[in-house]
Amino acid sequence: MQPGVLSLTGFLGTDRRNLADILEADAREVARLNVTHEQIADRLATLVRCGLDGLETEVVCETDYRVRHHGARGRIPCPWGHLGIYEKGDVHLTRISTGESVIVSELQVHLIRTHGFYQGKGSPYRLEPATLKRLLDL
Repeated sequence: MQPGVLSLTGFLGTDRRNLADILEADAREVARLNVTHEQIADRLATLVRCGLDGLETEVVCETDYRVRHHGARGRIPCPWGHLGIYEKGDVHLTRISTGESVIVSELQVHLIRTHGFYQGKGSPYRLEPATLKRLLDL
């Protein structure tokens, strides 16, 4: 989870909490929002796929999302050691009606779905559950 092992920036950012506390806090927040990790991941996966289909050009998905994939060379495994290796690269996702946006990757969709992990505070890839609920209209 630390910088330099699987990722240049790591997965915890500047968060000083241990991993179990990060997971627990995010699970409480997701429950408070009355959504599930799976609902969030399913919705993100649909939009990520749409962006990947755009072949690095901006596409409009579902009439209210601008999505653009920015590819990167290489692959990255799940830090929990699960089978599966994910393509590197970012998908920039903007909800047209609100202007709100996030950057997400295929690995992040897996981390949310399988581990309930949104990354640590201060991580450049941290996704806030409340932001995702609002952005994804869940």
